[in-house]
Amino acid sequence: MKIVYEGKTKDVFELEDGKYLLKFKDDVTGEDGVFDPGANRVGLSIEGAGRAGLRLSKMFFERLEEKGIPTHYVAADPEQATMTVKPAKAFGNGIEVICRFKAVGSFLRRYGMYAEEGQQLDGFVEFTLKDDDRGDPPITEECLSTLGLLTEKECEHIKDLTREICGIIKEELDKKGIELYDIKLEFGRLEENRKIALIDEISGGNMRAYKDGRRLEPLELENYLLSS
Repeated sequence: MKIVYEGKTKDVFELEDGKYLLKFKDDVTGEDGVFDPGANRVGLSIEGAGRAGLRLSKMFFERLEEKGIPTHYVAADPEQATMTVKPAKAFGNGIEVICRFKAVGSFLRRYGMYAEEGQQLDGFVEFTLKDDDRGDPPITEECLSTLGLLTEKECEHIKDLTREICGIIKEELDKKGIELYDIKLEFGRLEENRKIALIDEISGGNMRAYKDGRRLEPLELENYLLSS
């Protein structure tokens, strides 16, 4: 294997057959030792977080596969904290897509003059650029088109996919009495057919989820969702 990228929460290796291997770490994003999926730097390390994130990713990617939603997922090995994926190219240096069901985090920090914490947002979708130096700035669909990162039609397609995917994830959480406040996804273009597909991971480290009014840490979320 050849390492091609060392990330904050996972490393990426190229396999001999052209696929890629994601190695999940126990590091999670946050600030001052507090977990925050919207942060753009590692804030703390939680033992077992890598395997927990992979187990959730495996569960959700397999659900999406059953629904015919395109993803880069091939297989996962939770014991080794690795996931095999198809080659896919990000848009620019990466675009994150956030689906918000309730106002919290960066949305509240930006729009707190008008929004209240926990306010219903009904699956509002926004785009941000992966750019640590500039704090992952939000970007409009028109600007994405102007900069040549996505066409307006592709933006609409990604928004539709995001709402469908997040609806499936939200439904799974609802079954356990867990409320999804927001979730961050990433899309890319598969090399095999040029289709836009969900890439990266779908884990507790990418979402804010609450039970009985209390935000769940990534390991807690995995325990609730994967318990019988």
